[in-house]
Amino acid sequence: MTKAARPDILADIGGTNARFVLRCDGDIGAVRRCAVADFPTPADAIRAFLADHADAGPPRRAAIAFAGPVSEGRARLTNSRWEVSEDALASELGLDRAMIMNDFAALAWALPVLGPDARVPIGGGDRAPDAPMAVLGPGTGLGVAAFVPAVPHGIVVATEGGHATMPAADDREAALLRWVRARHGHVSAERVLCGSGLEELYQAVVAVDGIAAPSRRAPEITERALAGDCSASLATLKTFCAMLGGFAGNVALTLGARGGVFIAGGIVPRFPAFVAASSFRERFEAKGRFRVWLAAVPTAIVSHPDPALLGLAAALDATS
Repeated sequence: MTKAARPDILADIGGTNARFVLRCDGDIGAVRRCAVADFPTPADAIRAFLADHADAGPPRRAAIAFAGPVSEGRARLTNSRWEVSEDALASELGLDRAMIMNDFAALAWALPVLGPDARVPIGGGDRAPDAPMAVLGPGTGLGVAAFVPAVPHGIVVATEGGHATMPAADDREAALLRWVRARHGHVSAERVLCGSGLEELYQAVVAVDGIAAPSRRAPEITERALAGDCSASLATLKTFCAMLGGFAGNVALTLGARGGVFIAGGIVPRFPAFVAASSFRERFEAKGRFRVWLAAVPTAIVSHPDPALLGLAAALDATS
């Protein structure tokens, strides 16, 4: 009887929550979630997770996505005390290998394996099979990455595209960005296209459009916009989707992403129908002479609950 291979640990770690899963013989098990604040280090959190899966045997490898910059096998969460290195983690847990990558790099690795049931199409044609694919997503910040097909497994490009300057597409957006610029100086795409950015945009809409509205946090803005009972929230979410579409079109042009542009992150997948009915796709294509080029590029919202874990498995196999 053939002995089962030692399992791999896959982990997606954000500033607030972490998700862990074991992959045994190619099959990904149930996801366990925990609060980052409950453990002093990533290794402690992983040990607690493994204690509940002792019957699977000692793990062989680990692949971890971090919501923060990764350099030379080391990472530190932006909003947490957690930090880790590949060598230290492998030593502490007795692993053959540990691999750490940025969370959007993991999402980029997932793009080639996302099936039709893991995405919600929002316009465009058929993807060019040998062209780059891009993924971007508003969440705590705004991540941007790309998957470039190449022999034998492809190449992932992690970027800091979310910090590029946010352009205005019309006079109203120019007024909104002028209001934000007066508060912060440089206005990056992330400044208005993330959770705190939604709140920033709401304040700008209230000020520029002259709407009497109370202060709201991002979840309430989204909730009220979807319910249609707050004009400021509705105007804000419509503007958010329009700006996101324009930014996504810029990403497509910059990366040559004829393989498709995918929207992930913790915000947009919550309201795909609203995005589809918004001016997202119109703004995605509104690039003058390149409108026809962009009209062929498919866009989709990632609906898989844990796409980074799929990407980590693919990356681990591709780089082993």
